[in-house]
Amino acid sequence: MKRKSIILLCILCLVFVISGCSKENEEGNVEVEDIQVVLDWTPNTNHTGLYVALEKGYFEKNNLNVEMVQPPEDGATALVSTGKAQFGIDFQDYMAPALAREEPLPVTALAALIQHNTSGIISRKGEGIDTPKGMSGKTYATWDLPVEKEIIKSVVEKDGGNYEDIKMVPSTVTDVVTALNTDIDAVWIYYGWDGIATEVKGLETDYFAFKDILPVLDYYSPVLIGNDEYIEKNSEETKLFLQAVAKGYEYAIENPEEAANILIDFNPELDEELVIESQKWLANEYKADVENWGYIDQERWDGFYDWLFENDLIEREIPEGFGFTNDYLPN
Repeated sequence: MKRKSIILLCILCLVFVISGCSKENEEGNVEVEDIQVVLDWTPNTNHTGLYVALEKGYFEKNNLNVEMVQPPEDGATALVSTGKAQFGIDFQDYMAPALAREEPLPVTALAALIQHNTSGIISRKGEGIDTPKGMSGKTYATWDLPVEKEIIKSVVEKDGGNYEDIKMVPSTVTDVVTALNTDIDAVWIYYGWDGIATEVKGLETDYFAFKDILPVLDYYSPVLIGNDEYIEKNSEETKLFLQAVAKGYEYAIENPEEAANILIDFNPELDEELVIESQKWLANEYKADVENWGYIDQERWDGFYDWLFENDLIEREIPEGFGFTNDYLPN
């Protein structure tokens, strides 16, 4: 009799746990949560884990109906902050102005898609720009952004070069291979995409990463962000969403070619060879040296924002630990 009571109690507990994880409507049917994720750019291998989660049904299993949408002109953070999308993709540096306001925008970084900053400067091989000081006297394609220019200035001067000697040419480079076959000598890239593109096209290059020159520049790019009101009121759904996303990235780490093909199936306009080679490279970067995908280190997060404030690149100092959380990541 005692054994039967224990079994019955266990069953009741299990039913309670299962029912507690899902919303039900008045008819008792499980409700599916509609989720919009705003990308930071056109689909690429930074986003592969999200598309894997769609294809493999990881979202569906967690009663989430997820849609990927393209960003507006003012970026994902602006849209997510309004609550018109629950989640989005942005960069720690791009988030800074939103967090450094008197009334910060209601957005929080929930996960690092890639563990380290993979951006740096690429140039044609053998032209002396294998280190930052080599940019002196050369032509650089600039977006003319204050943070961008300060980063260039800092790494060049750290390396003993003269920032004022760089020929800054305003240019929005959409194809790094084409750009480097013109009078442009140096381009800011994210190696996992544009750097791999030069390898695929057979263009020999030199490259240096910003984080290797100044460790404070190892900021998080990109990150998955969420609307503060949504994640506060829907903490369980947020955890289920992050659980599915993490599973998608873990799959991409273990199966880069298969994951690449999933991304291509959703976005057939992408260059197949580039996607596959990029995916192989990023498989080692999604988690890099941390145990759990998505983890954000507070020291690195705060250090970069302190650097922005010290260099007058944001209006107000961002409090320590503000703007991110690891609380919704799966253990």
